[in-house]
Amino acid sequence: MIRRRKYCKFCAEKIDYIDYKDVRLLGSYVPGGSKIIPRRVSGVCSTHQRKLATAIKRARQLALLSYTPESR
Repeated sequence: MIRRRKYCKFCAEKIDYIDYKDVRLLGSYVPGGSKIIPRRVSGVCSTHQRKLATAIKRARQLALLSYTPESR
């Protein structure tokens, strides 16, 4: 089975600033509102992973994203 190489979505689209107010984008990297998906799973480069983590933490501070998993 041949695996495709993971690529950085932000590098491909030439995004240099990750906005903390873009909850839809950030939500895809925080499943269920709990932990941030690691770089080896998401395929994001190290530069953008650091910017992504900072944006997620800022969004959590402003209550745009939750700290805890959403209960059903």
